[in-house]
Amino acid sequence: MKDTVNKLACSTAVLALMAATPVFAQEVQTGTVVPPVDPTAEATQTPVGEQDPGADQDIVVTGLRASLERAQSLKRNNSSVVEAISAEDIGKLPQSSVADSLGRLAGLAGERRSGRISGISVRGFREDFVGTTLNGRELIGIGDNRGVEYDLYPAEIVGAAVVYKTPDAALTAMGIGGTVDIRTVRPLERKPALIANATLEQNGMKSKNPDFKDTGYRFALSYTDKFADDTIGIALTAATTSSPVQDNYFSVWGYDQGAITSGPNAGKYVPQGIDISSRSRVLKRDTLAGVIQYQPTDQFTATFDALYINFKDQGISRGFIEALPIASNGSTVLSANDTTVTSARTTGFNSVIRTDPLDKKGDLKVFGGNIVYKATSNLDLTLDVSRSESTKRDTRAESYAGLGRAGLATQGPNNLRTWTYTDKGLMFSNNSQTFDDYAIVKLAGPQSWGGSLAPITELNTPAARAAGIGFAQAQDGFVNTARFDEYLNSVRLDANYRFEDSFLKSINVAVRYSNHKKSKVNQGFFLTAQTYPSDGPVPEDARRGVADLGWVGLGNVVAYDALGLINSDFYRRWDAGSLEPDRLGDTYSIHEKVWQPSIKADFESELGSIRMFGNIGVQGLFTDQQASGFNALVVSNLRVQATPVSDGAKYTRVLPSMNLNFDMGDGHTVRFALAKVVSRPRIDFLNPGSSVKFSNNVANVTNSNPTLGPWTSRSGNAELRPYEANQADLSYEYYFASDGFISASAFYKDLRNWNVQTTTLRDFTPFYIPGYHQAVSSDGLTVYTPATFQGVNTTYVGGLKGSVKGIELQASLPFRRFIGALDGFGVTGGAAFTKGKLDDGSRIPGLSARVFQGTAYFEKYGFSARLSANKRSKWQSEDRGGSNSIAAVNRSGQTLVDAQIGYDFAGIGVNYLDRLRISIQAQNITNEKDTYTDTASGLTTRNETFGRNFLLNLTYAIF
Repeated sequence: MKDTVNKLACSTAVLALMAATPVFAQEVQTGTVVPPVDPTAEATQTPVGEQDPGADQDIVVTGLRASLERAQSLKRNNSSVVEAISAEDIGKLPQSSVADSLGRLAGLAGERRSGRISGISVRGFREDFVGTTLNGRELIGIGDNRGVEYDLYPAEIVGAAVVYKTPDAALTAMGIGGTVDIRTVRPLERKPALIANATLEQNGMKSKNPDFKDTGYRFALSYTDKFADDTIGIALTAATTSSPVQDNYFSVWGYDQGAITSGPNAGKYVPQGIDISSRSRVLKRDTLAGVIQYQPTDQFTATFDALYINFKDQGISRGFIEALPIASNGSTVLSANDTTVTSARTTGFNSVIRTDPLDKKGDLKVFGGNIVYKATSNLDLTLDVSRSESTKRDTRAESYAGLGRAGLATQGPNNLRTWTYTDKGLMFSNNSQTFDDYAIVKLAGPQSWGGSLAPITELNTPAARAAGIGFAQAQDGFVNTARFDEYLNSVRLDANYRFEDSFLKSINVAVRYSNHKKSKVNQGFFLTAQTYPSDGPVPEDARRGVADLGWVGLGNVVAYDALGLINSDFYRRWDAGSLEPDRLGDTYSIHEKVWQPSIKADFESELGSIRMFGNIGVQGLFTDQQASGFNALVVSNLRVQATPVSDGAKYTRVLPSMNLNFDMGDGHTVRFALAKVVSRPRIDFLNPGSSVKFSNNVANVTNSNPTLGPWTSRSGNAELRPYEANQADLSYEYYFASDGFISASAFYKDLRNWNVQTTTLRDFTPFYIPGYHQAVSSDGLTVYTPATFQGVNTTYVGGLKGSVKGIELQASLPFRRFIGALDGFGVTGGAAFTKGKLDDGSRIPGLSARVFQGTAYFEKYGFSARLSANKRSKWQSEDRGGSNSIAAVNRSGQTLVDAQIGYDFAGIGVNYLDRLRISIQAQNITNEKDTYTDTASGLTTRNETFGRNFLLNLTYAIF
């Protein structure tokens, strides 16, 4: 019986966590629905069209059906092609943010990162190519680039979100993919309410690290009220979240076709090395949001809003990083297929226990003021000012342990393992060593990876020389820290004139000025334990037990507080910025000043029985972008020389747009749109700096292939112009009920300018320093000089062209419209089929050829249940690479399934209890993993398994 209950729990999930908004309070107390008000309607929207002929005027609806009606109304009455979610939607399946809800919209796809949906692709373009606004104002995030991390925004602060697939000239932020406008509540349009929300969270996969929990929580309190004869409205929200994630992390360095040079397995793919760990992390987020509205007369409205988000994403990764050497004659191969070695016994390696603490902290502050003055019955004047600022400090550290310091006579023996390739990655068995005993594990680097420490003369001590080791054996860890600071100031003036009895309904003339700056400081520190040149045990006060890697056949490893040791005086720090050129080469500041004048005309006319409505307009984009950075390289004193450099560009773009809509009557609408759209260049591409780097690994130094050799260089391009596209849209929509519709859309984007990374071969002979640009064998006895002085230079150029085209289908089907006995049942979902590429054959970042979303639900008599699935095919994304940089990755398709069940006690007639909602939720029911693949071989390079997640939610309307 217990197992049956557990299985049932796995197939159910929480009701809308967004019930903590004032909208829910109205539904609980009055049973009525108040559609969300667009706070930027006068600046960006056409007047709402005719009453929905399919609406049930005498039927009171709440819950999911109410949210579907609101979202459908936003979609239907907008003059652009949009998708929308309303307050009741947000949080229905996602646990605490707007990200999951956006990923359920047709033509959009969510991207899970570190166990949470964070990124969003719109029509095949990831968030770096999507404009994001908050109440119509351009929004910054706390990411590395322009893209907003959508999981940063808790559900409680959001009243609605609208995704513009076709723009109009009045949008303040635009992207090639589209624009996402997140909208907060407006208290003068809400009834007084005080809502409390509590959620308990349980990971279905137990924490394999003894110092991290698998349970979490979320609490929120939302208050809305009106004063002074309803001329002053206040909305306040406070929310706190502690959300854990567990991760079985498997990855390989890559697959080598040259590891076996003779015998029947020569030329077959062999994994080069592994990075396998048990990971635990916890996201802690505190949010404060407030809105004050003042409307003393119908002619004057002032709105002031503020948002503060503080977050910490902290975690630990414990496992192994090591090469998987096998004999070149194939004697250790146990099995193979036609192309790949599938099982082997390694020839031995000094295994490295790597303990990597993660410590990411940041905050976001957004302040805005909006004043609307109705100068006449036809003329509205609007002033909008805002400031956004964010900071982030992202630390990713490494601490090494094993059976002793590399090169010492006391170092323990090499470790031998048998590995087998499976659909989950490599599985291990027959390990010759164990690493769960503090008596034998030493806190020092087991490999000679410290070549960059050659200039550190302090490491050349008499004791080190006596032991036969030196700088190459002195690296015991590393600290990567990237610091980001960003601000955006903007002011916008609007004049909106409405016409009476005219084809033209209104004309909006606006001008916006924005001042934006974002900077990055890439810091790094090599770590050497104070025990050098010897090694030593893990200090008693840092021991935490053992971490479990049994899921991959690697047993247990010692668990210790690496971050505490790094932040103490246990390690000596050596500034990587003075030793590695790519640190200062990746340190930069980008400053943009933008003027955006625009004019937009809304029109409406009757063509017989057809109502034609829409907008036409043009926006100007006058941009002055300036950037500063460093040209960095190692010079003869073996230190980095960094020369300040600056560059920039000024450019103008004219962006026309037209949205033409035909309301055919009886719920049928045809839409046609044309526009020129842009996305500003990626921030990291605009870095004007450069670096020349030498890899002192033996494998690189001895390789004569320039693309695999030791020499690389990288530079940015501060003169890049925006990504540009001309786009056309055609769609048909049929609204047969207030909560039911079907639609089909086709779009085409002609990419006229795309910025892309490019590589060329370069001669690095002028940078060669004899005696320094070399590699040393792990035993310190052999010195290798470069086999080639040719290498790869990477930079960024514009001018590439391409295209993206797609078809989108969606439907919302309440079954009662077809069979009365099925009242309460329904389905909603969509499918998108997208095809696109650049002219050089490369892929569009974020594009999945097929995306499907579907939700089946039942909601009646206070009871609700639903099952939701989101499926997308493979796509190209990006992730952290070496030196804290960004690198492209290939992600396999995945299907994420969530479910929920809940009960709303409203209407049961029990005092106080009728203000309660209770629900349980299960996420990732099928335990879908994140899979990454190798470009050349198609083999799995990385698997992350996060397990299921369960939540219990209680929402109570105090009044």
